[in-house]
Amino acid sequence: MERTEPLHVFFFETLSGSQPVRDFLLERPKEDRREIGSDIFKVQIGFPLGLPTVEKMDNNLWEIRSHIPDGICRIFFTLNQQIMVLLHGFIKKTKKTPLKEIEIAKARLEEYRRFSL
Repeated sequence: MERTEPLHVFFFETLSGSQPVRDFLLERPKEDRREIGSDIFKVQIGFPLGLPTVEKMDNNLWEIRSHIPDGICRIFFTLNQQIMVLLHGFIKKTKKTPLKEIEIAKARLEEYRRFSL
């Protein structure tokens, strides 16, 4: 089902002013950024989506899965009404999502909730 209005996308910003997902994406090759951006756009216009593009990881925490040459790029995000906040990105090379990556996303979600809502 296509949304009548796309979700707005914002990059999570740390208290020091960095935007970890934006920095992560800028480090990727242009082709990877194009693929990841296309998948983010699918979510913007089609959320809620399920696998293979989106998986719910925790309460108010989802991940976007993008297949790129290096493996599977994961972008964790949360929703705040019509805003999709990109919290954390990494390249997954193992079968199971590393707990460390989930913990980073959850910590950023808590920081976002504390200072943005």
